[in-house]
Amino acid sequence: MRLKRIAAATAVAAATALGSMTGVAFGSGAAAADPGCPDLYVVAIPGTWETGKDRPEDMSGPGMLAGVTRGLPGSVDVDYVDYAATAFPWEGDIYGASKKQAVDNARGLIGSMAARCGATRFAIVGYSQGADAAGDLAAEIGTGIGVVPPARVAGVGLISDPRRSPTDVQVGPLVGGAGAGGPRVGGFGFLSDRVRTICAEGDLYCATDDTDYLFRMAGFLAQASDPSPLNLWRYQMEAGSIIGDLMAHGGVATLGSQLTEDANKERMQQLTDFYGSGAHTSYGFYRVDGGQSAIGWMHNWIAGMV
Repeated sequence: MRLKRIAAATAVAAATALGSMTGVAFGSGAAAADPGCPDLYVVAIPGTWETGKDRPEDMSGPGMLAGVTRGLPGSVDVDYVDYAATAFPWEGDIYGASKKQAVDNARGLIGSMAARCGATRFAIVGYSQGADAAGDLAAEIGTGIGVVPPARVAGVGLISDPRRSPTDVQVGPLVGGAGAGGPRVGGFGFLSDRVRTICAEGDLYCATDDTDYLFRMAGFLAQASDPSPLNLWRYQMEAGSIIGDLMAHGGVATLGSQLTEDANKERMQQLTDFYGSGAHTSYGFYRVDGGQSAIGWMHNWIAGMV
């Protein structure tokens, strides 16, 4: 396995140049295969603060996903996506802008490889904010508007996906609720059977209570913090889903009960317990199918694609 970290801008430029010279569209499968083309190309998207300018100085590896990509078969290439990986305005990029950069950069890497290697298949894996981006990119591809046809994607692995849907194929103990950002409108389309999601019990990023409307609205606002006119219909549908669920479960009275002083204290205690629990960073030892760790399971699943 060859492990690299590539700037997506370079990848996009290379893909554009190749497309111009050969007349080959991304994902057409008609490109002449380079002798160095991998059987499987894994695009890995780290979580918040695991890459970008705010990555800790002592973090020499690619964070949570290191165990997923380390030691894959020799016919596999891996690239890690560099992006802002920030969450708050005072960090420079708000969450919505940071995630969009991750999606765009990952799309560029896949497009570049697809233009050069017509027979290479793809796997996408992400953790936390990276899973959010990986899932959005997979949804693009699965619904037919992506950089490659769905048939070229071998699998998509999402660890602590903030947009996890209860209908996604979940590995390990089943957890309730959904991602804090709300499920993706339209799901994964033709990739639905090749997406696997892992969410640890107690990880609020991927397992928000369906009836906690304030937390759901906060997640929605984070998703929409860098709005695009092209996604306006998605924002409307997602906001409508939250409002519709609220109205079906008591409406204004229910919302009012979640805004009381006691409810706010309870929510603050819940968040304190969550951040102290380490649930969001437990995937290296969190046990899923067959007693494997979540990271180990994801590694073996991707290794089995070649």
